[in-house]
Amino acid sequence: MSLRDELLKPIWFAFTALDVDKSGKVSKSQLKVLSHNLCTVMKIPHDPVALEEHFKDDDEGPVSNQGYMPYLNKFILDKATSDFSRQDFNTMCWTLCYRKNLDQCQLLISNEDAFKIWCIFIFLSEDKYPLIIVSEEIEYFLRKLTEAMGGIWVEERYENYKLHLDAKQQCLSAWELIRLVSSGQFSKGMDLQTLSMGINEVYQELIMDVLKQGYMMKKGHKRKNWTERWFVLKPNLIYYYISEDLTEKKGDIVLDGNYTVESLADKEGKKCLFMIKSPQKSFEISASDKKKKHEWMQAIQTCVTLLRQGRQAPHREARHKRREMRLKQQADQEELALRMRELQMANEAKQQELENMRKALEEAAANAAEEERRRLQTQTELQDRYQMDLEKEKMVRQQMEEQMAQKSTELEQYLQRVHELENMYKQLEDALEDERRARQDEEMVRKLQARLLEEEAAKRAELEQIHLQQQQAISETEAEKQELQRERQAKEHALQVAMNQLTELEQERQGALQQYQTVMKKLEVAANNTKSWKHKVAEHEGLLRLIQPGSKGPQLFTNWGPSAFTDNELSQREKQWQDMKNQVTPAQ
Repeated sequence: MSLRDELLKPIWFAFTALDVDKSGKVSKSQLKVLSHNLCTVMKIPHDPVALEEHFKDDDEGPVSNQGYMPYLNKFILDKATSDFSRQDFNTMCWTLCYRKNLDQCQLLISNEDAFKIWCIFIFLSEDKYPLIIVSEEIEYFLRKLTEAMGGIWVEERYENYKLHLDAKQQCLSAWELIRLVSSGQFSKGMDLQTLSMGINEVYQELIMDVLKQGYMMKKGHKRKNWTERWFVLKPNLIYYYISEDLTEKKGDIVLDGNYTVESLADKEGKKCLFMIKSPQKSFEISASDKKKKHEWMQAIQTCVTLLRQGRQAPHREARHKRREMRLKQQADQEELALRMRELQMANEAKQQELENMRKALEEAAANAAEEERRRLQTQTELQDRYQMDLEKEKMVRQQMEEQMAQKSTELEQYLQRVHELENMYKQLEDALEDERRARQDEEMVRKLQARLLEEEAAKRAELEQIHLQQQQAISETEAEKQELQRERQAKEHALQVAMNQLTELEQERQGALQQYQTVMKKLEVAANNTKSWKHKVAEHEGLLRLIQPGSKGPQLFTNWGPSAFTDNELSQREKQWQDMKNQVTPAQ
């Protein structure tokens, strides 16, 4: 439905409210006020001179609505855009019309609830005037209202109500629908507060395009803290407020086809996490339980899918499909009625033909009876005189009887054909009834197939999401595996280098050990030699030593007395001994 068609319906209610005597005409002063209010609400510059110019030849009397429509289209609807408040627009039209059509004292619901039902009526009504809502849309609205109130839909109750609608051609006006809801006929056992909440929920979905709303936790982008927000999901937007009274909006998420919804593992003490992700920004959200998490993810994914496909909101698509189905059924019914009229006309023509034949047979029988009377009279008068003529008359009578028998046989054949045509007409009616039932069964199967296709599409989308997650996990696992392989190869290379170094150190230790053993053998030989020499000196010379002149500096001593080498030689020998000792110690 275009914006112009949606705006014309509330304007029609406002115009008819100004038409007090229901003559289809409204005074120019009232039209000026109506036009000014429409331009103010729709944020269109108002030109009061244009209305005077439009009706400059009709200044004396009232103006017809046919004359107002060209002005409305040219100066108001052609300039209308979608940047004005539709709720304010509907409220203005409602204010003009509800007082003249509703008695507030007799209504059990509030004026606000009546306004919401009026808006729902405009959304579900047919695109023809005067505006009505058909029984199928009435059932759709009452079923959604019952579900919103948490009640159980009773099909038998509505079927009984439809019997009452037969006299009114299965439709209601806006004011009759408001009185029906206010009467409580379909909300038995529910209090007024529950009824008001149910009306508001249906209004939010159908009129405000609110697909889902509720409290959830949202992670901040700067402070990274978790705060509770009231989320409102629309076909292309997600608003989040501080509370459900919608007084303070904290932000919004503009959806498009690039958004995705991903489930997250529990972290930071939060459960039931999921992410609304786009190439530019991501939002982490925590639901209260798994059911709400799944419902929100599915609802958001449905909106993204519809945006990708360029389709409308689900309830608007459903309304369009129902209207297309009704138009198709109406066309089928008209075609069936045309065929029935053709058959009826053919049957009437055949009946007229049979009636003409019956009248011809009756005339022939009357003529034969009159001829028989004349013949008998002639036979009585001329019996003796015309004996030969009597015999001839007998022959004529026999021929006439044969003709009568033949006519009777033809009449029986025609009556039999009439009976056959009646049977054919009855069989045709049965065939049409079977066709109608088959169409109903086909429609049920089509709805079932549509539901199964929707479930299959949702399941396929879920499986594709799982497949993508699995592919991502496999890619991450493969990357980790390659990194671990590189680390293992690096460690193996380092281990090999360490082993080589250890082998070299082992070889050096073996060499140092051999040098140490060699030195020890030399020391042992030197010690043995020293002992033998000491023994010889002690034995041959005793403890006497020759006294020789000493040096001026400090004199060095060894185990055998004053040293026989210089200071430099002693330093060099100490250095060699220390180096040998350092080489032997690490090897051990």
